[in-house]
Amino acid sequence: MTRTPRARRSRRAALPPAPLPLWLAVLVAIGAGPVLAAGFPGQNLWPLTFVGIGMVLLAQRGRTSGNAFLVGWLAGEAFYLVHVSWTSLYLGPVPWVALSTLEALFWGAGGVLLTLAYRWVPRAWPGIAGRLGLVPVIVAGLWVLREYVTGNWPYGGFSWGRVAESQSLSPYAPLVAWLGISGLSFVMVWLVALLIELFFAVDVRALVRGAVAAGAIALVLAVPSWPATTHGTTRIAAVQGNGPAGYFDNAPEGAVLDTQITETLKIPASQSTGDKKLDMVVWPEGAAQPDPTRDPGTASVLDLLSRKFGAPFIVGTITYRDGKYFNTSLQWEAGKGAVDYYDKKHPVPFGEYVPDRSFWRPLAPSLIDLIGRDYSPGTRDNVFDVGGVRAGISICFDIVDDQLLTDMMDDGAQVILAQTNNADFGKTDENEQQLAIARLRAIESGRALVNISTVGSSQIIAQDGKTITEIPPFQPGHMVADVPLGTTTTPSTLLSRGIEFLVAGLGLFGLLAAALCRRLPAPVIRKPPA
Repeated sequence: MTRTPRARRSRRAALPPAPLPLWLAVLVAIGAGPVLAAGFPGQNLWPLTFVGIGMVLLAQRGRTSGNAFLVGWLAGEAFYLVHVSWTSLYLGPVPWVALSTLEALFWGAGGVLLTLAYRWVPRAWPGIAGRLGLVPVIVAGLWVLREYVTGNWPYGGFSWGRVAESQSLSPYAPLVAWLGISGLSFVMVWLVALLIELFFAVDVRALVRGAVAAGAIALVLAVPSWPATTHGTTRIAAVQGNGPAGYFDNAPEGAVLDTQITETLKIPASQSTGDKKLDMVVWPEGAAQPDPTRDPGTASVLDLLSRKFGAPFIVGTITYRDGKYFNTSLQWEAGKGAVDYYDKKHPVPFGEYVPDRSFWRPLAPSLIDLIGRDYSPGTRDNVFDVGGVRAGISICFDIVDDQLLTDMMDDGAQVILAQTNNADFGKTDENEQQLAIARLRAIESGRALVNISTVGSSQIIAQDGKTITEIPPFQPGHMVADVPLGTTTTPSTLLSRGIEFLVAGLGLFGLLAAALCRRLPAPVIRKPPA
């Protein structure tokens, strides 16, 4: 049915006033991308994340649905083209642009929801309570809903770029112990959305607006750090060989293993006996190749090293079982071999495997063929018992998966070993972005975390997010520390994914309720007879 000019005028009149004309909203949305990205490592200007969120929300107000999608898509495209530019280092622009565009499409769809919230909620619940109470909550919930969808779909999703991941070194970082990463994203967007509503609430006096704004910020920052208790320590050595560990290095087989052996032998002999004896030695993802479970030479090397230091070795390798390849972490003990193993549960689509290869290969055969083997997702639990210490295992991209953190906490992890290989991303921001996520995981779980990479960035991080020790990036080195064993259960790990579902559900339910309430007829008020 064709809309009449009168109907179109009526529809436009029903829209809330837009603070920005469309042309300016487009420019602001495009500018929001690099501003948001600057809040993340390596620029690490975390306050700019709040500015970027505000720019996106301002650009979405008062738009039609079509224009809202355009504005959201442009903001997402501009953000991801900057934020994940490291994906183009070896593979060129096609995967970089494709990934950025896919994520930006979700931003476009999320932008439509944000615009509808700004349109419907004040009409369903007019007045200051609706504007200041409900609009920020629903807008923040819808933002988290979009982050949830992009983090889970398609092919397991891509959780890189959640706004909370920019706050690992900010005063807001301790909130992840209470609310998790999704909960912190919610608080950040809620705070910005509240400040925007206060600015537009012309019927509230300036003094009251300022007081409410200051109170909201103070309330968030006043939340105390969770008291992450520990009991005892375990002495851990972690080794960064700085070998040719990239997928595209074309290094001879065993080159990475050689660098790891060379650096491991530099650990002082005093660490193999007496009070300073090591409890475990950790190598990065893919460091022990060829696979020691099938290669006698690698197995004998690990046996000798494990015997020399009197400690188990936790090493990454590539295993082949039952016709499938796995990205695996092994717990290796001298004379016993692999006493436990964990297969990476979240292999990276189009990085470690090609989903629906027969469909995608004709579109870019030269790129798809670079991924010569497909890794299968693991099914085993992600906790090792290392001499009585429960060590949670995370392999590279696993660190962004909320569910895997929940799983290891449910299985009693006292410390987290995060093994990774960042070599294919060179000296880009990817290394620092992943380290920031690992730091948030330490705070979130109340567990010290050993982030060990083939080339960096490698650090041992305390349960409060502070760095215990580190190895300079792109240099061979090792770090040894008495790492605290966590005993606390943080609220975020207790509630787990429930926080994410709650805040995303608040956004979606609030939007649906507003859509229903705005259509209900206004109550008829009858005057009493004179």
